[in-house]
Amino acid sequence: MNFSLENIRICVVGLGYVGLPLARLFSTRYKTVGYDTNPARVEALRRGCDSTKEVDEASLRKAFENGFTCTSDLEEIRGCNFYVVAVPTPIDADNAPDLAPLLGASETVGKVIARGDVVVYESTVYPGMTEDECIPVIERVSGLTFNQDFFAGYSPERINPGDKVHTVDKIKKVTSGSTPEVADFVDRVYASVLVNGTHRAPSIRVAEACKIIENTQRDVNIAFVNELAKIFNAMGIDTNDVLEAAATKWNFIKMKPGLVGGHCISVDPYYLIQKAQVYGVLPRVMISARRLNDGMGAYVAEQTIKCMNKKGLVVKDSKILLLGFTFKENCPDIRNTKVVDVYHTLLEYTHDIVVCDPWADAKLVKAEYGIALSDASFSDLQCSFDAVIVSVAHRQFMELDVRSFLKNTQKGVVYDVKGFCDRNQVDGRL
Repeated sequence: MNFSLENIRICVVGLGYVGLPLARLFSTRYKTVGYDTNPARVEALRRGCDSTKEVDEASLRKAFENGFTCTSDLEEIRGCNFYVVAVPTPIDADNAPDLAPLLGASETVGKVIARGDVVVYESTVYPGMTEDECIPVIERVSGLTFNQDFFAGYSPERINPGDKVHTVDKIKKVTSGSTPEVADFVDRVYASVLVNGTHRAPSIRVAEACKIIENTQRDVNIAFVNELAKIFNAMGIDTNDVLEAAATKWNFIKMKPGLVGGHCISVDPYYLIQKAQVYGVLPRVMISARRLNDGMGAYVAEQTIKCMNKKGLVVKDSKILLLGFTFKENCPDIRNTKVVDVYHTLLEYTHDIVVCDPWADAKLVKAEYGIALSDASFSDLQCSFDAVIVSVAHRQFMELDVRSFLKNTQKGVVYDVKGFCDRNQVDGRL
């Protein structure tokens, strides 16, 4: 098979946080079409509006001017020869991997793929999923034979929502292929649009494994720091002071405690946990880390209540302000946000809870979580609350006098989850 960079026609399946920036990048060099099953998403992009805020309007419009197209019509991607699958890999209510989006995307590719084509997966999966779960779907739907009629690769996404420094064009990408020739071809395709090049993994399974441990490692490390925060809070020691002191040692890995949500760190470990147990290995450290991190939302609420009790505030039916709802700062992403756990724990004591987030889409929050975001201005919210929890470090919050939201600035409570407020203005922090 002759693999050449000439006449490549790329289709990116899934135009979310990962797929859209990647499609835009590929379009700077190759004929590229983006495919998404959501017509409303496609129409918004055609108008130059990216709700994820990963691609700005100017860059998006320039991509369209240079020939980039996006569609929800399957027939419009037939004729592409390099397919990239970038769809979510979520978990269900029982924390089991939900493969429906990935297998659905594989069916989509199977309907249009032709002899000699290549399909590359970017979605985070456990080792073996590409070849054991996805490729058989393509074979069944297309009637083609893997590594004879069509080929595959895996290049794990490394998109960090809201990060304008480590953008897709600047990160180093891991690549792999189903044969040595395909691996070389996939590597050349990605390297041709990346500033910092690629790392070619020896197999698809190695590439899959490297991605999932990137996020699992962070999950375990954050769980350790969260556990330290619980210990030091019980001792009356400021955790951030401890971390600052320890970070003066040259090989100390400095991380901060916090709520671990989002589409990666709080989800991906479950894929590896499940697969490990299939092979007879019980991953105790990873399981413990997940359990600890998943409990931090309730812990934040309980610590706030403890501060209120110490000040003699009646918690029942008190009025509480939550500043921030997205899973991280300066980003509209609400996927798997753990602020919702803070909210639901507080609901056991009061229903008078106001949630304010200038980044989150109120309609999406309502649809996904059943929570109404306040549309009041910061000035309208002042002098209204018994307690304020600064749950996300949005830049809009950094300029606020958080104590001005309290009914009683002396008796009221401010709890700082992210440790970014002036310590003299808060009554407790993680």
